[in-house]
Amino acid sequence: MSMPHRLIGSGDHKVLVLHDWFGTSSCWGPVLDYLDGDTFSYALLDYRGYGDRKTVGGAYTLAEIADDALALADELGWASFSLIGHSMGGKAAQQVLAQAPGRVRKLVGLAPVPAGVYPLDRDGEALFYGAAQDRDKRRAIVDLVTGRRAPGVWLDLMVDRSLEWSTREAFGGYVKDWVTADLTERISGNPVPVKVIVGEHDLALTAEAMRATWLSHYPNAELEEIGNSGHYPMYETPLALATSVETFLRA
Repeated sequence: MSMPHRLIGSGDHKVLVLHDWFGTSSCWGPVLDYLDGDTFSYALLDYRGYGDRKTVGGAYTLAEIADDALALADELGWASFSLIGHSMGGKAAQQVLAQAPGRVRKLVGLAPVPAGVYPLDRDGEALFYGAAQDRDKRRAIVDLVTGRRAPGVWLDLMVDRSLEWSTREAFGGYVKDWVTADLTERISGNPVPVKVIVGEHDLALTAEAMRATWLSHYPNAELEEIGNSGHYPMYETPLALATSVETFLRA
């Protein structure tokens, strides 16, 4: 059975794109309009319980996302590919790398969750684990990671989309896995070229956090902090993001 996905471009450089906890394959904002489809082919996948696969059940784990991503690559005939992963998708992309290291050309982590356990204090656990059932908690998270500077209309739009396009079961299942899973031993020292991109106003996944995790795990990693952006540069600074990603992939 064909796996639902979105394909942008027809270039020779193949790229699998993994979305964040709140998003879907259709929730990448204006940046999709600025991608070079002559050079690259981007395949955007929905996770089980999300988007076009909202009715598909599963275990809701990073390993399952990786299995599905690799199955899509096989379906498309992509023996090798680069990866882009946003936030939770950044950790899922590392799971793909752990499972199929010989197939990954380059890896872009966009405001990405690190490979190790994501530490949460008691308030953090209440906020993140409670967000599956609580709209206000979802809104508080999006507000936090955008530096408490985004307009309320946009915050509401992001939350409403997450409620509409994902099941509460999937949303709650994935967070438990991406917070607790530890991939560090499986990916540390991998020589794949890596670019980590963060927004200067992201109050959670900061440049400092990336230096302590991603840049210490990957010997060929580089870091860019995009100005005037928080956790969602695909909405906040789409031109800068498209330029940053594709300059790295072309190099």
